[in-house]
Amino acid sequence: MSGGFDARSLAVVVFLGFVAVSLLLCGLAAADQDDPEHFYAGGGSALGPAGSGLAIAGDYISAATLLSTTGSVALAGFDGVLFAVATVASLVLVMRILAEPMRRKGVFTLGDFLADRLGDPTVRRALGITTLVVLAPLLLVQLATAGRVMASVFGLPDGALTSCTVASGALMVCYSAVGGMRGTGYIQIVKVAVVLAAVTLLAGLVLARYGWNPFALFDAARQGSGAGGSYARPGLQFGHTFAGTLDLLGFQLTLVLGAACMPHIMMRLHPMRDSWTVRRATVWAAAPVAFLCAGVVVVGLGASALLGHKIIQAADPAGGTALLLVTGALDPGADGPRESLLFAFVACAVFATTLAAVAGITLAAASSVARDFATKARSRTAARSDRSAGREILRARLAVVLTGALSVYVSTYTHDRNPQVLLSLSFAAAASVLPPVLLYALFRPGFNARGVRWTVYGTLPLIAVLMVFSPAFSGTHIALFPQRDFHWFPLQTPGLVTVPAGFLLGYLGSRTGRKAERPAPPARPTHRAPSAAR
Repeated sequence: MSGGFDARSLAVVVFLGFVAVSLLLCGLAAADQDDPEHFYAGGGSALGPAGSGLAIAGDYISAATLLSTTGSVALAGFDGVLFAVATVASLVLVMRILAEPMRRKGVFTLGDFLADRLGDPTVRRALGITTLVVLAPLLLVQLATAGRVMASVFGLPDGALTSCTVASGALMVCYSAVGGMRGTGYIQIVKVAVVLAAVTLLAGLVLARYGWNPFALFDAARQGSGAGGSYARPGLQFGHTFAGTLDLLGFQLTLVLGAACMPHIMMRLHPMRDSWTVRRATVWAAAPVAFLCAGVVVVGLGASALLGHKIIQAADPAGGTALLLVTGALDPGADGPRESLLFAFVACAVFATTLAAVAGITLAAASSVARDFATKARSRTAARSDRSAGREILRARLAVVLTGALSVYVSTYTHDRNPQVLLSLSFAAAASVLPPVLLYALFRPGFNARGVRWTVYGTLPLIAVLMVFSPAFSGTHIALFPQRDFHWFPLQTPGLVTVPAGFLLGYLGSRTGRKAERPAPPARPTHRAPSAAR
């Protein structure tokens, strides 16, 4: 499975082939995007149950799912397995609980949905702010990862990271601005096929090394981890102290709730036609993600068994490169990873994952900018002329370009930073704000716009304060500022505090605002009727 010329040629061919096919699909999808309904929601209505489910699965599978989960399994053992299970549980949760009530024609963003559900357009700005806070850190991580993987595929030095990130950003802008929801949906479907093939191949090669015996694989992984029996017990990643147990619970809670309510996932639920489509799409979405997470667990165990924790941590303290490193151990005939056909194929699959995820996230963020921050709120029942529809499409595409350009500029400064901090911020904001707002709006009578505002404007600052003064920012070797220590909040993930705070603020805000937002009774007449009319 090696050969220098063949490996480099395969990397270039697979990479360019994916880019060409993706651009072709986006061009085909753009043929009928002459109104906002096609641009924002064309994916769900045109792809059918299977296509919609696979597109949701593609949006759900990010670089964190592949790289971070593999590293967690390799270094933390049972904790990483728990994270993989939580990833699947989160998708099942959203498809079983939220997919059916989130269906609504003419609704494109979370701001649209809440404004229509509550009958109050003032919530748009609050939901727009939440969407950007949730998606911006995630977008930066995905862009930086895409730049690194592109540099690895072409064998470029670290000095080319900025250029590779800019090139990845240009591709994502083309995908999002030209293809819209349907075009990015096609890309997600292709991505699911490529990633499943790569992870299945890696998992099969790992199991073959140990006679297709998962118990032998786990024993070898435990020996390679250097953690002994702790590798098979929860708590290795955050420690076995009381604070570590709370951190593990908080991380699991944040992962389940945050991944379930990501705005770019919610955006694919609105166009679904009926309950039958939702049920079929649930199967098509959950099955590939469950299969992929099972493969990621096997690959993570293989990385620990074949490489050992010292090699994995030397390359990345958080284990983010374990998925790519294990290809070298599985292809010993190659002279280094860049001379390996297996590395070339897996690296291209990771690049496809990050680039497709970036396109979906960019479209969701730009849609929120174009609609939730518009001067005049748009009703889903309002008639649109061809001219106004054209202006809205133009505004959406300009928002994609601006969002992409700003994201690329900022992401070039994050290459040397630990991405776990940005991921924690994104998932904490999603888990603490969006579940209270959506669940209260869907299932609690009397919830109103003030409850939304209290949840958003009360919880987001709390998350920021706790994150800044947590071990994720300082005091540990994997912190954002590892040389400094100014933390006083003991947990790396603030979900155990901020998730209950979000639900409490939403409840209190809707209770206190109920009288203020109750419609006034009709005015009584102030004149007496003429006597002749009596």
